[in-house]
Amino acid sequence: MTKSQDMTETVAGSEETPKTGRIRRKRVAMILAAAEQEFALNGFKGTSTRAVATRAGLAKAQLHYYFLTKEELYRALLASILNDWNCHLPGPETLLEPGQVLRNYITAKLRLSWDRPELSKIFAGELLRGAPVLKEYIFADQRQWLDQRELLFKRWIAEGKMLALDPLQLIFMIWSVTLHYADYQVQVEAMMGRTRLTEADFTQINEQVIGIILRGCGVADLPSRSHP
Repeated sequence: MTKSQDMTETVAGSEETPKTGRIRRKRVAMILAAAEQEFALNGFKGTSTRAVATRAGLAKAQLHYYFLTKEELYRALLASILNDWNCHLPGPETLLEPGQVLRNYITAKLRLSWDRPELSKIFAGELLRGAPVLKEYIFADQRQWLDQRELLFKRWIAEGKMLALDPLQLIFMIWSVTLHYADYQVQVEAMMGRTRLTEADFTQINEQVIGIILRGCGVADLPSRSHP
């Protein structure tokens, strides 16, 4: 278990039964969902555990049973965000073809930005603060994750399935273009003449992004246009 995964499991308490385990998982999920909204709206300094507890429908004491401090809750939320972002790109053991892997990853990343822009806002806020939590607790895990994906892309390059390119820069480009629709949502909507982007917009944007990236990598797309 990595440090970031371990942080999402932070809970006080005694030995669990199946019932208490279910209650714990449900309440932790409720707290993290409420924290996602509060930290996105108010930033780290402007968020209180009382506000998170109220949004989650819990007493403040109940929140502190699972997360002793605001800092602990914030670390768990950042770890959860990275886990959500990372889990859609497999490691070097995958037998899937590059087109399918990249299509699935781009679609998943864009979907998270589309449906949960708060995740990107919280992450960006942490970076603007100098990434004090990410540097100390999480970036080492993220570097290990990147190392494994570099191995995957280098294998594809060696097999002639992808143009010779820098895997890190490719991943950075995917991050940048997909997060744009969360970080600059207001600008995107204004420039496109929309009050709100639709599911049809998502499909059109997703297909264009996938097409540009795959062609730039020299990777064949799936004829069936399969989605995850």
